[in-house]
Amino acid sequence: MDRSKAGRQGEERAARALEKAGLKIIARNVRSPYGEIDLIALEGETVVFVEVKSWTFFGMEDLQDSVGKKKQFRIIETAKDFLSKHVEFDDFSIRFDVVFIGESQKVAHIPSAFVEET
Repeated sequence: MDRSKAGRQGEERAARALEKAGLKIIARNVRSPYGEIDLIALEGETVVFVEVKSWTFFGMEDLQDSVGKKKQFRIIETAKDFLSKHVEFDDFSIRFDVVFIGESQKVAHIPSAFVEET
């Protein structure tokens, strides 16, 4: 399976898992000049920006290192860009989650995986 197909399947699996947990997916593959956010969801009055990582050749513990400071910065800046265009979310909280899809499609959801450093 090529990497892009595996990525799309992982994002779909992550979206289903988040929806099952009560989140509402409002956008997918949101791009900005800074980068891309895989999924954007709502949980009550919180906008949740989700990075999805799919890997079949590393364990889950290795995946956690895959969302480093540079990737976090790109996600945060893309989130700011998204929010600047969607004023309907001005009074909402924001959160940055990571969903890991492991071998055998195991899903690990890490809420508040990182925060914007001020």
